[in-house]
Amino acid sequence: MNTIPYYTDINEFLASISIEQRTTNPLFYCLRLKEHKGDIYKPPFRRGFYFLALFTEAGNTKVIHGTTNETNLNSFLVFQSPELIYSFYRDSAAHGYLIYFKPECFSFFKPNFHKEFSLFDLLHTNLFKFDHTNFEKLAPHFEEVFATYERTDKEHHLEARIKLLALLYHLNEFATERRKEIRLATPQQILLRKFVQLVNNHYIDKRTVQEYADLLAVTPNYLSQSVKSVTGKNALSYISERLTIEAKSLIRHTDFEIAEIAYQLNFSDPANFGKFFKKQEGMSPLEFRKLSKP
Repeated sequence: MNTIPYYTDINEFLASISIEQRTTNPLFYCLRLKEHKGDIYKPPFRRGFYFLALFTEAGNTKVIHGTTNETNLNSFLVFQSPELIYSFYRDSAAHGYLIYFKPECFSFFKPNFHKEFSLFDLLHTNLFKFDHTNFEKLAPHFEEVFATYERTDKEHHLEARIKLLALLYHLNEFATERRKEIRLATPQQILLRKFVQLVNNHYIDKRTVQEYADLLAVTPNYLSQSVKSVTGKNALSYISERLTIEAKSLIRHTDFEIAEIAYQLNFSDPANFGKFFKKQEGMSPLEFRKLSKP
């Protein structure tokens, strides 16, 4: 079985998505999306560094984070902390700004990122959809970082790192509503957020409510009741939905054999995967692949 890839090195990650450009600074990299042509599909992976991006004209771009499958994207802003699972399909028409960095690049300041910049959430990816007008308002702030990055020292980019810090403070206003939601959250809502993130991290190898209840130090019954009270759905459905989302992405966007996909998703054999998929989608994996072809 292939496990979910984990990239601690920025250049290693760029190579995995066939980006030709590389960074000479292992702590910090700015990439203009227009520099890479062609569609990209990236199955689930984890990064050991922070990711910040502003996109526009996203076309058929899709992003999967947690149990959320983001589609119909025009312009959007995305923030991701290390360790979170992420998957995407990028339309070649999309362009914008991508920034990868490690906290060590701010050694001159050493902020506590998850207190200072609440947009970088330890539990989930933050993605904000908006129209092109909002993209045009934010783009000059990103452009200032990129212009400085491109004209300064390729090894250290000290001025660009300071500009990035200023950009993060500028974007902090997006976190206001998020802070309100966290302050007003009930114990059941807080437990739900933790449960959803755990599902996002462990859906390949953990499939039962009992396993997640053990991780959260609660009883399976309390977990199920809490999830049901907040969402109207049972806890097991979240696990199945997350697995189904990934199965559909692999079937739709790759040429892997169905058997290979079954083993990647940790099913004991393709027949069990087929039964699971048909129960969730009402059709076999092969039928879904045929319907998904243009």
